[in-house]
Amino acid sequence: MKNFFYILFFLIIFTVAKADLKNPNKIIKPDQVIKIQLSGLKQNDYPYTDSGIEQTWKFAHPNNQKITGPLNNFKMMLKGDSYSMLLNHEDSKIKQIYISDDVATFEVIILDTEKKYYKFKWQVEKYKEDGPLKDCWLTTAVSQPIPSGSSI
Repeated sequence: MKNFFYILFFLIIFTVAKADLKNPNKIIKPDQVIKIQLSGLKQNDYPYTDSGIEQTWKFAHPNNQKITGPLNNFKMMLKGDSYSMLLNHEDSKIKQIYISDDVATFEVIILDTEKKYYKFKWQVEKYKEDGPLKDCWLTTAVSQPIPSGSSI
């Protein structure tokens, strides 16, 4: 019986933690999409393992998800050499490069845990098709990182 309560407690905590992830909606602005994704990636394993990657996935454009997904493939991609510096990074800065009614491009600078800087081009677009994502800003592209030196 004691084990049953431990399992029940774990399931309740896990369900509440899953509910903490934000979902795309029409009022979230382009830069906020990136801030939400970066905030999740900065604390990737809080409140549960890979929650930051899952948060980032929620704001990935469906066309992007087809290319990088399913979710487990996306997780492996972010944990690989090309994007691992995003996970649990120290700091980030976002600078708008371009914005129109449907597309926004940003320069994102990441300071990773080894005190190295990386620059990314991050693009979001308004989803145009009917359904729950219509008119939501979603990530369509993130460039390969460009090393930009060290903070030391």
